[in-house]
Amino acid sequence: MNGKLTLTELQLIIKDSLYIAFPEMYWVIAEISEIKENYSGHCYLELVEKHPEEQSIRARVRGVIWNNRYRFLRTFFENATGETLREGIKVLVRVKIDYHEIYGLSLVITDIDPAFTLGEMAMKRQQILRKLEDEGVLNMNKDLEFPVVPQRIAVISSRNAAGYTDFMKQLTNNSFGYVFHTLLIDTPMQGNETEPGVLRAFERIAGFADQIDVVVIIRGGGSQTDLSWFDNYNIAYYITQFPLPVITGIGHEKDLSVTDIVANKALKTPTAVADFLVECMNNAENHIIDMSSRIADASIRILEDAKKMIDSCRVKLIPVARVVLSELKEQLSHTIIEMVNTGKEYILRATLFPANQKSRLSAFSKAFLSACNSAVEKKREKLEASSKNLIVQINSRLNSLENSLEILDPANVLKRGFSITSFNGRIVRSRGELKDKDLIATRFHDGSIMSRVEEEGGRRKK
Repeated sequence: MNGKLTLTELQLIIKDSLYIAFPEMYWVIAEISEIKENYSGHCYLELVEKHPEEQSIRARVRGVIWNNRYRFLRTFFENATGETLREGIKVLVRVKIDYHEIYGLSLVITDIDPAFTLGEMAMKRQQILRKLEDEGVLNMNKDLEFPVVPQRIAVISSRNAAGYTDFMKQLTNNSFGYVFHTLLIDTPMQGNETEPGVLRAFERIAGFADQIDVVVIIRGGGSQTDLSWFDNYNIAYYITQFPLPVITGIGHEKDLSVTDIVANKALKTPTAVADFLVECMNNAENHIIDMSSRIADASIRILEDAKKMIDSCRVKLIPVARVVLSELKEQLSHTIIEMVNTGKEYILRATLFPANQKSRLSAFSKAFLSACNSAVEKKREKLEASSKNLIVQINSRLNSLENSLEILDPANVLKRGFSITSFNGRIVRSRGELKDKDLIATRFHDGSIMSRVEEEGGRRKK
């Protein structure tokens, strides 16, 4: 063709050529990069195809769904997938090629296959899981030891999300009155900002990880394909490398996202996460109560054994002291009698000497008697001192045992802040020994009180 054409004529030739070359309908796979609905009800889209690494666009074309068809397709797609047509999802659409002299090339969409979108998401999820498993990191966060008392909680969520509000209400108003310390890291939980937002939140928490017990990711309710925001390799990998246990409450009852699968604990809803944390605190409290009961029982047994030992020592020491004193007195008496008899014998012999020896014997006798008296006095003083020392030692030991007994006396133990609970005269060692309406006695150091057991909220209450 050598003649000159107007632009309109050229456009019409292109249009006719396209209609002749592509007269049929085609099923096309593409990703929605933009979608808008105008005032007339028509839906305008931009469809793209990306390289497998999703870094650059290989193809781009405009698409349109006319209002009479859009109302039907939108309802059909939402009912089948639970998701609205939005940016970032892959779709399989049936199109007819259209060319307009002003607006250029576009695809008129007449049908959509929702099963393809769901299948694409499931395949993407499996690919991410296989990659994490091949890298050997899939269960790293699950292998972290969960804290016994998860009281300091970092929450990754949107401040305005209903799920976050439900979580805080359930956590704060728990029936046990437990106090939790929470820190919200406000983050978008859907859309293209989900990945960078969640990663920034984890990086911020890592800066003070020693002050946090667990990390909670909360999203709340949403549609089925909303899981795709958390079927993300980068988020999942970061969780597997994080040093703290991560709990998810993304809000999907049927399926688990990749984030749920790699987390330490995956629960269905934010409320379920709050209930789980309260239950952990309750289990810790019950464990402490059980330990305190066992310690109290052991203390009582130790006190009883010590009291028995002291009583036994007292009973044994008193007769021994009496026997020792009796033996010492008897030895002293024998010594005195022996010395007196010896003196008398010498005196008797002295009367038989001649008169000239009388003075010598008298003097000797006096000297001997004086020596004997001195010896007797020394022995008496020695025996008396030994007896007193032995008595003092015995009394000191008895006083020490009495002091130990007084320290271990249950009355003094009660003064140090302990109390003893009994039922029908028996000491209560476990709450399982009591039932509703039992009348129990609690003894303090300054008296006792009576109280009645009542059931409240699944727990016994005095």
